[in-house]
Amino acid sequence: MSNPFLSTSTLPYQLPPFEQITPDDFLPAFKAGFEEHLAEIDAIVRNAQAPDFDNTIAAMERAGQTLARTAYVFFTFAAADATAEIQAIQQEVGPQLAAHDDSIQLNKDLFARVEAVSTEGLDDEAVRLVSEYRRSFVRAGAQLDDAGQARMREANSRLSVLGTDYAQKLLRDTNDSALLVSDAGDLDGMSADDIASAAAAAAEAGVEGYLLPLVLPTSQPALASLTNRDTRRRLFEASINRGFRANDDNTLALAAEMAALRAERAALLGFGNHAEFATDDQTAPSLAAIHAMLDALVPPAVRNANAEAQLLREAAARDGIDELEPWDWSFYSEQVRREQFSVDRSALRPYFELERVLADGIFYAANRLYGLTFTERTDLAGYHPQVRVWEVKNDDGTPLGLFLGDYYTRPTKAGGAWMNSLVHQSSLLGTQPVVVNNLNIPQPAAGEPTLLSFDEVVTAFHEFGHALHGLFSEVTYPRFSGTAVPRDFVEYPSQVNEMWMLWPEVVANFAKHHVTGEPLPQDAIDKIEAAATWGEGFGTTEYLGATLLDLAWHELAPGETVTDPRKFEAEALERAGVALDLVPPRYRTGYFKHIFAGGYAAAYYAYIWSEVLDADTVEWFKDNGGLTRANGNRFRRELLSRGNSIDPLQAFRNFRGRDGAIEPLLHRRGLD
Repeated sequence: MSNPFLSTSTLPYQLPPFEQITPDDFLPAFKAGFEEHLAEIDAIVRNAQAPDFDNTIAAMERAGQTLARTAYVFFTFAAADATAEIQAIQQEVGPQLAAHDDSIQLNKDLFARVEAVSTEGLDDEAVRLVSEYRRSFVRAGAQLDDAGQARMREANSRLSVLGTDYAQKLLRDTNDSALLVSDAGDLDGMSADDIASAAAAAAEAGVEGYLLPLVLPTSQPALASLTNRDTRRRLFEASINRGFRANDDNTLALAAEMAALRAERAALLGFGNHAEFATDDQTAPSLAAIHAMLDALVPPAVRNANAEAQLLREAAARDGIDELEPWDWSFYSEQVRREQFSVDRSALRPYFELERVLADGIFYAANRLYGLTFTERTDLAGYHPQVRVWEVKNDDGTPLGLFLGDYYTRPTKAGGAWMNSLVHQSSLLGTQPVVVNNLNIPQPAAGEPTLLSFDEVVTAFHEFGHALHGLFSEVTYPRFSGTAVPRDFVEYPSQVNEMWMLWPEVVANFAKHHVTGEPLPQDAIDKIEAAATWGEGFGTTEYLGATLLDLAWHELAPGETVTDPRKFEAEALERAGVALDLVPPRYRTGYFKHIFAGGYAAAYYAYIWSEVLDADTVEWFKDNGGLTRANGNRFRRELLSRGNSIDPLQAFRNFRGRDGAIEPLLHRRGLD
């Protein structure tokens, strides 16, 4: 059979033909894709006609379709189903991709044509595209001399290898660090469904007992319910030591080398450090502005965390605990939440069954806001048997795209939650979007319902906000499609979508007991909202710890090396004022995949930077009637559909009528 990547898929919306794809297809497809793309680029360079928008810029947008098809599918597998075969291919193809990108971005003849393109008579989107191409070539090193370009190629190749190694080591160490418990009594406090899931996880892993797989952040969900303090300690230590252990999967040396190479690469381009380089093309006006915001948030966040800690010590003392430890925080935080606000989050799980969360919550809100309908397409296959496919249509029945949902954790899947695209919308290419949401929900025991925690429901709404950003794209050029916006803007639409989880009409529609069908009582919802700022001291401080650690790694001066990453991390947190023993960073160096293998290097600040716009937008929705088609259509038209085809902050101004205000964020997090 011919390689399925060598021609455009004939399935609806050009969904990749996953039933025909095997790992053996990838390397030949990459090879063919590289050759085809380079031939297309060479034709552009050798074009005897004077450079213009169509024969240079638009031609580059049309080029490389075989490579794009292959890469979108492959990296979906590499994140969500990284078998040994896929990992081996990733190690081989990663440096090849880096070299291929460099061969284009560092092509001086191609850059000369880009520079020569006139923007006279072009529409605004085309003018912006020319500008973005010019900037990307310069940022890649197109203006460097031959020696500088040679070193840039070496650095990029090595960074590709290191990033792949980091991700694969972290996946192995996360799987190996899952907590195995032999006695069910040691899991006291966990629900019967969760204990059954732990037993099923152990059986799947071929071990006896109960297995608690680790999620990516430091804090593990079970810490909030486990009554056995030693089990809490073991689970916490398993989480916080990932990547730090003295084994073959230690990631610290990889992190240090990546940080040093990024600093050197930034210096080649005239920047003082990688953080200056990374933030130069973001919506934040400067690295100094980012620090000013973060530094202003640290004192009130730490103050609130210390105040919370005092209440937790009092609660722990009633259990005879003299010294509160970090593995006690979540447990006693939930106890205080129950005592002071009468909110027991563990008791909410029976009301959050996955099918209802999806159909009657997430999809329902999208229907009320935007008129979307979702039809499950069981005739279309995903990349794994657990993946489901829905066709999405507008209210007038016109087709919009495909949405794929991959909700369960598995050993071959990276931790965390994310959205990615398999096909990007573009009127130039005539393509409609195919987007994927990934979560990591523990697989329930056979025949049992999938019950979500409160935080997992929030995450599901969040990731679907990214999906909407991809689905609603209405741009001409694929470079601007959907979520292809600056890193410190991309989280904004997804954070806005979280608001609908507890919106009265939405929560009443999906939050129903999976056995009795009884709705979640209104007084429980009222109490959840009343307790909204409880724990924000901890949450903001652990987030700031990770953010400021990220910046510390990427503000290293060129030539500066870190020989002791543990010491570097501790000193960085101390300098930043967030070195609280009870509140470790949300991610530590050993398992900070966002920045060492995920595209967020020097950009983890993006979440709270975006949250300024998010919180302000939530206020706008509340002030203008909430869940209405008029509001949804405005948000879709002015912002979600625009991708990066206009300046993202201008898109926000067009929607909001002004720049964002920080006060709603401060109020939301209890920092005012």
